Amino acid sequence: KFYMIIWIASYPKSGNTYVRSFLTSYYFSKKGKLDFNLLSNIPQFPSIRFSKKDFLSFKDAAKNWITNQQFFFDKNKNYLLKTHNSLNKFDNIEFTTTDQTVGAIYIVRDPRNVITSMCHHYSFSLDYALEKMLDLNASLSEKASNGDCSNFTFLGSWAEHYKSWKNNEKFKVLIIRYEDLKDQKEEMFKKIIRFIEELRGNKEVVINDEKFLNSIRSTNFANLKNKELNEGFDEGFISKDGKKINFFNLGFKNKWENLLPKKILEKINQEFDKELKELGYK
Repeated sequence: KFYMIIWIASYPKSGNTYVRSFLTSYYFSKKGKLDFNLLSNIPQFPSIRFSKKDFLSFKDAAKNWITNQQFFFDKNKNYLLKTHNSLNKFDNIEFTTTDQTVGAIYIVRDPRNVITSMCHHYSFSLDYALEKMLDLNASLSEKASNGDCSNFTFLGSWAEHYKSWKNNEKFKVLIIRYEDLKDQKEEMFKKIIRFIEELRGNKEVVINDEKFLNSIRSTNFANLKNKELNEGFDEGFISKDGKKINFFNLGFKNKWENLLPKKILEKINQEFDKELKELGYK
């Protein structure tokens, strides 16, 4: 059987947590009911939690991506891990190899909706968010209070991020459009489960229908939003002025047609023209 890591990968604010919530409900709950505490079964990498020691520069943190994968994730077990990392090399350093990774699910979202979601989540201005999405060297690079850089995640631009996973030929990657999780929810989630099971070497994939439908119901966007309001959610963001920003904001109701100024829209359409067409967004 194949084991090792299966990545749930995406550019930030593209539906990764939604897919992760569904998979957590299906694989790690008894009856398909989401419990936020169970999300730790699909943890994020890179992170301080999966770092053998403190790294005081982003380059040192990156140099240890693969070492940390080898150290924390036993080759004889299967792991679902969330990541926002690009598959492009950072400073000539690879993120992962076929020695650690057996496959990936990559969630892509219309960049015209990604940008407004980023603005809400990170308290960015539209201009700054666009600059970040076009920056070939962009990263999520927060240092811990002691200067530890183990959380360092290399992004690159939105287009390069998508292409790095899509064009990868070292291991299998299933591309899922976030928008299809609204219109073809059951079909897409079944596709994801079959893909995971095939990577695990299971030829005959039997889906537990009751658990599957419960997982879809318990992770629909309204439920996730209510759950966050009632129970809190650790992955919410704190703004510069100390306000807690809800993680689950608009979801599928985030429509760029109603939110984007013409100047920003034209720039995105122009910069990402090829990818927008290829993904059927234009």
